[in-house]
Amino acid sequence: MPPPMPTVGLVGKTNVGKTTFFSAATLIDAKIENRPFVTINPNIGIAYVRKRCAHVDLGLPYCNPKNSACLKGNRFIPVRLYDVAGLIRGAHRGRGLGNKFMDDLRQADVLLHIVDMAGETDEEGNPVKPGYYSPLEEIESIEFEVDEWFYGVISRDWDRFSRGLDNIPWDEVIARITKRVSGLSIKREHVVEALKDSKLENTKPSSWREEELRLFSKKLREKAKPMVIVANKMDVPEAEDNLKEVLSVLGGKKLIIPASALYELVLRKAARSGFIDYLPGDREFRVVDESKLTAKQKHVLEKIEAFMKKYGGTGIQNSLNAAVFDVLRMLVVYPVENPSRFSDKDGNILPDAYLVRQGTTALELAEMVHTELAKGFLAAYVVNKNKRVGSDYILADGDVIKIISATARG
Repeated sequence: MPPPMPTVGLVGKTNVGKTTFFSAATLIDAKIENRPFVTINPNIGIAYVRKRCAHVDLGLPYCNPKNSACLKGNRFIPVRLYDVAGLIRGAHRGRGLGNKFMDDLRQADVLLHIVDMAGETDEEGNPVKPGYYSPLEEIESIEFEVDEWFYGVISRDWDRFSRGLDNIPWDEVIARITKRVSGLSIKREHVVEALKDSKLENTKPSSWREEELRLFSKKLREKAKPMVIVANKMDVPEAEDNLKEVLSVLGGKKLIIPASALYELVLRKAARSGFIDYLPGDREFRVVDESKLTAKQKHVLEKIEAFMKKYGGTGIQNSLNAAVFDVLRMLVVYPVENPSRFSDKDGNILPDAYLVRQGTTALELAEMVHTELAKGFLAAYVVNKNKRVGSDYILADGDVIKIISATARG
């Protein structure tokens, strides 16, 4: 039983390329049209993060993945991708389809903010001349909408709620606030960190001024729904100067990844049709048979090739990897039952790749694999490091783990 699949939410203004990103990342046919509100219900699909497979580091010739895929020595591990319709200014107040769109973000663990870096859509998402609208304004506007939505949820009936927190132990205060916001997929650790960053630890919640409650809400959003900025449409010439401006203002403050969802979609479709050899996340591709391409197709692929050389790829796989590995701080481990063969009981080599948070222990992994294993936990054997460890061993990226349990199955 693998751990819960992380959920990546796609947010952004209407018409910035979110649906193109979604289609490229999942290869699920999603309706792509150049008009506002084309995505009424959220698209939910499976995308993948990419890591070098453990079988390469172990010197094994192959593996037999079950819950993931291994392509050319790279393990592609599934994550849930959640694409909601575009946001507009005032969405947190219900403008447009704001209430529904915001509610669709509740289950996301991390947000990819898809930004029109070419500036060819206005604040309402309507097409305009490239360079017309400022991506900096777009970044600020969408982040404001999400933060205001958070504040609206948390501040609702705060006066009455907070009065009940003043004379109870601080741990209970944290527990009650966590319960109050649990519907937003917020954990206790998020609340603790947000209170610390807001300098509100061990203070009376009923005494918090509006600006303090707003700051706490913002910090909580940053902890529970952190954002990665995807600088989309970098294939449009005007985007380059816009990106320089954004980096000059936000560089070092925000994680910003240049990308072209359109180019990635072209590559994945071309690879699926057998025209090119391309693995998502590669920095280049190979044309299988040039004679099968039209002059127009060759020209398009040449433009994409130049783009990839400039930016080190299309940015789509990099965005997903950054969200899961850099922002959520997840790592990949491989539970096995037969340590000598690196396999499960049926002989499948490295069958499962688990995405787990940094800091996860061997005992917690046992619980993820099967609750019975955790109940009878005796020790764990880190196969790739040839050492026996206890329940408090902190898992490392790439660990191949055999759980030793008194209640092991079979």
